[in-house]
Amino acid sequence: MKMKIAIVAAEAFPYAKTGGLADVAGSLPKALEKLGCEVKLFIPKYSSIDENKYGLRYNWTIGEMPIRVNGYVRSVHLHQATLPDSNVEVNFIDCPHYFHRGRIYTNDSDEDERFILFSKSVIETLQRLKWTPDVINCNDWQTGLIPLYLKDNYKWDRMFDNTATLFTIHNIGYQGRFSKSTLLAAEIRGNLFYPNGPVEHDGSVSFMKTGILFSEIINTVSNTYSHEILTPEYGAGLDAVLRSRKEDLFGVLNGVDYNEWNPETDKYIPFHYSLKDMSGKIKNKKFLLEHFNMPFNENIPLIGIVSRIVEQKGFDIFSEALNSIMGLNAQWIILGSGEEHYEDLFRMLHKHLPQKISAYLGFNNELSHLIEAASDIFLMPSRYEPCGLNQIYSLKYGTVPVVKKTGGLADTVKDWDEEMHFGFTHGNGFSFYDHSGFALYKSTERAVNAFSTKEVWNKIMYNGMNSDFSWQRSAEKYIELYKLAVLKHRELFT
Repeated sequence: MKMKIAIVAAEAFPYAKTGGLADVAGSLPKALEKLGCEVKLFIPKYSSIDENKYGLRYNWTIGEMPIRVNGYVRSVHLHQATLPDSNVEVNFIDCPHYFHRGRIYTNDSDEDERFILFSKSVIETLQRLKWTPDVINCNDWQTGLIPLYLKDNYKWDRMFDNTATLFTIHNIGYQGRFSKSTLLAAEIRGNLFYPNGPVEHDGSVSFMKTGILFSEIINTVSNTYSHEILTPEYGAGLDAVLRSRKEDLFGVLNGVDYNEWNPETDKYIPFHYSLKDMSGKIKNKKFLLEHFNMPFNENIPLIGIVSRIVEQKGFDIFSEALNSIMGLNAQWIILGSGEEHYEDLFRMLHKHLPQKISAYLGFNNELSHLIEAASDIFLMPSRYEPCGLNQIYSLKYGTVPVVKKTGGLADTVKDWDEEMHFGFTHGNGFSFYDHSGFALYKSTERAVNAFSTKEVWNKIMYNGMNSDFSWQRSAEKYIELYKLAVLKHRELFT
């Protein structure tokens, strides 16, 4: 019998995206469907979503759904579409009062109410669709109330008697913490809120903690990160809570959509290439450098960065090692936006070293593909990285990653010199352990030096391009966790 899976997320590609969560929510449903699951995806209907472009249809059968939040009844409607390249039904929860704000996430005083409404609406949509999932896969704090609602507020509805929940943590640092008044707004029982109680964390209501404690199974988006968040250094204050659920916590590395990220077919790059014919890669490099008015020299490596320009992504240690890094015989192109002082740093570097470094400060999807294809080296020195996708894209594009050995970066990038030390030749990049400017500099230096030895460099590129991080493998592991969640639910509630 095919499993019925509901995937619930605050964002999903191609409809709404701020980060990796959207890529997962847009790709995992298609991979699950190919493996025989019946899948429905649920996201909010933001005002930025183009109804005509994506073929959204108003569900007249359901019509208006009255959803109560903070004592007010809001009118909610359902729009539906089909996820591109699949038969997956996408359900858009439409409530203009909360979701027509120009941004996916806000700092508004009612940010809690936005996702209280979303969580309740998902459950009430399932009721009206008369579709009972075996598992609801909740993603990050925005959906953390759903497991509690199923076990408490909506326990009366027997259609969910056999529905289990899996809670996926994409970044433990964002926890959805709000004042005690959220209890009333969300209609959560007051006796669940007490020091170290199931919905309380440091005096606040924590949606993330609620999701962790009320789900049957929890997973993160890489194996290493699932172990890291059990420690005070990486657990963002929830490490003790996670240790209490250690037996139910797993890591599943995110997959990559190779229909979107593949140098042989990428619609955003001017020159395609493959392992059999790499000539297009150097043409892309020349094209990109000319675009930024930088000199082209095939013997000087181009180092690319596509990132949020914030401390978490390692720009603190980049700044720390700046003089040493800029002394390397390499060129740099950076794409991203973030903290003002780091943006100012790149403006200053370009002004003083225009032949060596350029930066595009903003979002540009086409340019992100071109940087992956044109660069020789890709830098990701993140302080922590639950999974990371750009290093996986880089491997496919023959762009050698230099990363800090943390989270998904540690699970995907194998250090060339470290592997050689143990007699292996399947290294695909360079990595470092200490979060310091010196460690970052030395690993970048190793990569730049290796670039000058073409036989070595070609082998590192070959290893990366031969890696397989497709969604099928990840989806198979998710199905194993779904089955485990169902089994645990039956043990607890029968």
